[in-house]
Amino acid sequence: MEKAEPLDYTQNRELSWLRFNRRVLEEARDESVPLMERMKFVAIFTSNLDEFFMIRVGSLYDMAAADSRKIDLRSGMTPVQQLGAIYRAVAPLYKERDKTYLEIKKQLQPYGVCGLDFKELEQQEKKFVKKYFKEQVMQVLSPQIVDVNHPFPHLLNKELYVVASLKQGNRTMMGIVPVPQYISNVLYLPGHDIRYIRMEKVIMEYLDLVFEKYQVSDKNYICVTRNADISPDDEAYADNDDFRSVMLETLHKRRRMAVVRLETAYPLAKEMEKFFCEKFHITSECIFRTKMPMKLDFIFAIADKLPESLKKAITDPPFSPQPPRMVGEGSVMAQAKKKDILLSYPYESMEPFLKLIREASTDPDVMTIKITIYRLAKKARLVEYLCAAAENGKEVTVLIELRARFDEQNNIEWSERMEEAGCRVLYGFEGYKVHSKICLITYRSKNEIRYITQIGTGNYNEKTAKMYTDYSLITGNQKIGEDAVAFFQNMSIGNLEGVYHHLLVAPVNLKRRVLALIDGEIRKGQDGYVLMKMNSLTDMDFIRKVSEASQAGVKVDLIVRGICCILPGIPERTENVTVTSIVGRYLEHPRVFVFGKGGDAKVYIGSADMMTRNTENRVEVACPVWNEDIKRRLLHDLHIMLADNVKAREMEMDGTYHKKSINGKVVNAQEIFMKEALEAKGPDVLEKKKRESILARVLGWFGKK
Repeated sequence: MEKAEPLDYTQNRELSWLRFNRRVLEEARDESVPLMERMKFVAIFTSNLDEFFMIRVGSLYDMAAADSRKIDLRSGMTPVQQLGAIYRAVAPLYKERDKTYLEIKKQLQPYGVCGLDFKELEQQEKKFVKKYFKEQVMQVLSPQIVDVNHPFPHLLNKELYVVASLKQGNRTMMGIVPVPQYISNVLYLPGHDIRYIRMEKVIMEYLDLVFEKYQVSDKNYICVTRNADISPDDEAYADNDDFRSVMLETLHKRRRMAVVRLETAYPLAKEMEKFFCEKFHITSECIFRTKMPMKLDFIFAIADKLPESLKKAITDPPFSPQPPRMVGEGSVMAQAKKKDILLSYPYESMEPFLKLIREASTDPDVMTIKITIYRLAKKARLVEYLCAAAENGKEVTVLIELRARFDEQNNIEWSERMEEAGCRVLYGFEGYKVHSKICLITYRSKNEIRYITQIGTGNYNEKTAKMYTDYSLITGNQKIGEDAVAFFQNMSIGNLEGVYHHLLVAPVNLKRRVLALIDGEIRKGQDGYVLMKMNSLTDMDFIRKVSEASQAGVKVDLIVRGICCILPGIPERTENVTVTSIVGRYLEHPRVFVFGKGGDAKVYIGSADMMTRNTENRVEVACPVWNEDIKRRLLHDLHIMLADNVKAREMEMDGTYHKKSINGKVVNAQEIFMKEALEAKGPDVLEKKKRESILARVLGWFGKK
C-alpha cells in the first residue's frame, strides 16, 4: 500500500492530466495538421474534459464529502484544495479552446464547411430553417416553465437545454426547453457546400414562438456535467444473483448524480446564476462560459460527409492497416504453432487474430477457447466467432467486465448474446475490474494438450484497433500456455492469489515483479537501464523505486502518454529520469516494459499502467517476450519513439512539457511506423537496409542523449 512520501519529485495527478489534455489542444493549434484533423483534436480535447469532470472531479467531490482532510500523497493537497486548483487550471483552457475552435472554423469556411449563427444565414436559408422548425421541431419540443407551481426539472448529464427569463404581467419565471435527443443536433442547409446550424441555436432563435404568451429575455443554452463515478456497493452484489441487473441500476443512478460543472453559451444574468447555483448546489467557479459547441460529436459526421476532392485538402492522407509482416498466407493457427507472432495496430491489421479465433471455432482438435473482454466494438465479429465456437461444441469461457466505464450497456448486450449461444460468461470480482487482454486456445495434438496464447496491450475492439496503437502477441509457447491455464482456472473460482511462473498478473505479483526487475537494474548501477511505455503513471511504490534507480545511476526512460506523477530531472532524486509524451494521429496505447540493454534485456508487453488502481485493484496480465526477432522489433519501435522530435514532448522539472529541438533529421514515430508497414514485403520481411539505417540513426541519437 502507498505510504507517506516527500513531495519534491511528484505532482498532483489531476493537474498532470490537465497538462496532458492541453497537449491534445496543441495538436489542434498545429498548422502542419490538416484543418479537419485539427477540429477533431478540439473534439477529443472536449470529450476528454467532459470525462475528466464526470470521473475525476466527481470522485473528488465524493472524497471531500466523506473526508475533507484526506491528503493527496503526491501534492499534499486536500480534496477541496485539489478542486480549487482544477477549476483555476481549467478556466484558461476554456479560453484557449474557444479561440482555437473559432480560428479553425474560420479557416474551414473557404472550403465550404461553414457552421453558422442565425444572423449569418442567407434569406432563403432563414426561410428554410423556420419552415423546418415549425414542421419538424416545434411539435416534438417539451418546454416547461419554472415557478411556484412548476418545480425545476432534472437536467440530464451532457444534454443541452435552451433557457430564458419569462415575464407575464407581474409574474417572472424561467423557461426551459430540452434540445430533443432524437432529432439531429445539427441542421444541414440546402446546397453543395456543408453549411449547417446547430439545433440549440435554431430553438433559441424561435423561443418566442415556443413561449408565445410571454415576454422572453436573457436567452441562453446550458449543459450540466454530473458525477459519473459510481461504484456499486458490495451489498448489492451479495443480494443480487444477476450482476447485469446491478449494472443496469448503476447506469440509471448515473443520470441523477450531483452536478460538477455548468456550461453556458452566454454570461448568465446575476439572478439566473444565483438560481442555478442554488438548484445544483454549486459555486460560481463551477460555471464555465464557452463560445463553441458544448457537444462536438457532429464534427466526426461532417468529416464523413466531405467529398473526396475536399478530403485530400483538409484531412490526413488515408491509411489502412496493412497485412502483418509476421503472418503469411494460410492458416494463422498453423503458423502460431510454429513461431511467435506480433501484430502492431493500427499499422497492421487485427484480421489475423480474428482469423485465428474463426479457425479455432471449427478446428476439430480445439477443445476450449477462453478470453477476457473489457471493451468491444458495437459490431464485433469476435463475438460471432466465439458464439460459433460454442455452437460447434467447443467450451467457450468469456470473462467480461461489465464495469468498463461508459461501455457498460454495450457489454451487457454482448454478454446476453454470448450466453444465448452457449458460452460460459463470467463477470469478474467485487472490487476488482478485469482489465487484462488474454486469450487461450487449448487443442489436442496427437496425445498431448497444447496451447496457443494471445496477450495484448489493447482491447479486442475492431474499431479502436484502427485508431489506437497497440501490440498483440500470439505464442504457442507451452510454458506461457500453462500459466494462462492457471490464470483462467483461478478467475473461474474467484482466486486472485494464484501462482504464475512467467506471466505478471495483478493484483498478485505484477507490481512486485516489476519492482524486483528494477532492483536488478539498480544492482548494475550506471550499467542499468529501464525503458517503460504506458498510458499513465501514478503508483507511489513504482515512483519511489524509479527515484531509487535514478539515484543509483540507472538511466530510466519513461514514455507516458497521459498522467505522469513523477517529475524528471530533480537533482539527487530523478536526475537520470526522462519522461516523453507522444500525441499524434493515433492514440498511443501500448504498455511495454524493458529492463536492461541489448541482448540481455528483459521485455514484457501487457495491459497494465503503473497506476495503483491497475497494480492493486484490477486484474492485469503482462507477458515476457522471448522471441528475439519480436524483442528487437519492440526495442526498435521504442527507440524510434524516444527519437521522435515532431509529435513527442519532454516533461520539464515542473511538470510542463516542451517540444524537442530538431537537430538533424525530423523523426515522426507514427509516420515511420506507417511507412514501415507499407514497405514490408511479406511475412517477417522489412527492407533490411532501411531498417538498419533507421535503427543506426536512432541509436546514434540515443547514445548522444
